[in-house]
Amino acid sequence: MEARDPELKKELDATLHARRDLGEEYESALVESFLEKVEERLDTTVDRRVRRRLAEQQMTVARGPGRQQSGDNFGERFGFAIITMILAIPLSAIGVANADLPGLIVTWLGIVGVNVAHAAHAWPWQRKSRSAGSEWDE
Repeated sequence: MEARDPELKKELDATLHARRDLGEEYESALVESFLEKVEERLDTTVDRRVRRRLAEQQMTVARGPGRQQSGDNFGERFGFAIITMILAIPLSAIGVANADLPGLIVTWLGIVGVNVAHAAHAWPWQRKSRSAGSEWDE
């Protein structure tokens, strides 16, 4: 429903004109009649919006879990990053104990690499190529 609906404006003008012609004793009936028309118009608009929203939700469900939006798996990615940071402490100690600074560098390159590989699943261009399928999916 538009903010300035011409049909509703015509109805209001007709109601006001009828009130002038019929007098104040019919005012409440005229107002109720006009309000019923406004309510019907609102119900129609709300029904249309609800149907559209339901159709959008059904399309989202029909697309399945493979087509999540990038923000949908934020918790999974965040949890994975926290776990790798917790594991980074003992891995760093092992790397330094066995190979000093080069061991620490290799350990952190591995940690960063694992996090980048995990985050790459949420990148939009990666999702497109995975949904197209590959020879390994057969």
